[in-house]
Amino acid sequence: MDNSLREFIRIFGLVERIMQPYFARFGISGSQWGVLVNLYRSELKGCKGLPLRELSERLLIRPPSVTGLVDRLERSSLVRRVSSAKDLRVRQIQLTSGGRHLVERILAVHDDQVNKVLGGLSPEEQSQLRRLLATWGRHLEGLLKHENAEPETKGSHLVLTAN
Repeated sequence: MDNSLREFIRIFGLVERIMQPYFARFGISGSQWGVLVNLYRSELKGCKGLPLRELSERLLIRPPSVTGLVDRLERSSLVRRVSSAKDLRVRQIQLTSGGRHLVERILAVHDDQVNKVLGGLSPEEQSQLRRLLATWGRHLEGLLKHENAEPETKGSHLVLTAN
C-alpha cells in the first residue's frame, strides 16, 4: 500500500481518538453529531426534516446504520420521526428543540475544537490540505459512479488496512 494512503488512515484514526472524547462531553458520538448537524443545516435551508435515505447519502453511511443512529438519538429525545405530508410511507427525521439546543451548544465551541485539531498546520497548509482532499474526493466519487454503472464482478474485492 502506498505510504500516503497508510498515513491518511493513521491520521484519520488519530482524529477519531481526539474527537470521540470531545463529543462524549456532550453525550453523543461523532456519528450522532453527523446526523444532528446535517438536520440542523437542512433546517437553516428551510427543510423541516430529512428522509432517512437522504441522511444516509449525506453521511455516506448505509441506511441500516443510520437507522441505528436515529434510534439512539430518538431515545435521547434529540430527534423525532414524522410522517411526510407528501408521502405517508416516508418518515422525515427532524430535530427536537432539545436536539437543536444541543447542536447550538456544540457549535458555540466547535470552531475552537477544529482549530485545536488543525493547529499543527499553518493557514496556508490548511487551505492546501482542503484543496487536496477536495480533489481526491472528486476522484473517489467518480470511481464510485463508474463502479455503480458497471455490473459487479464476482470475486474482486479490495481491502485496505493500515498495516
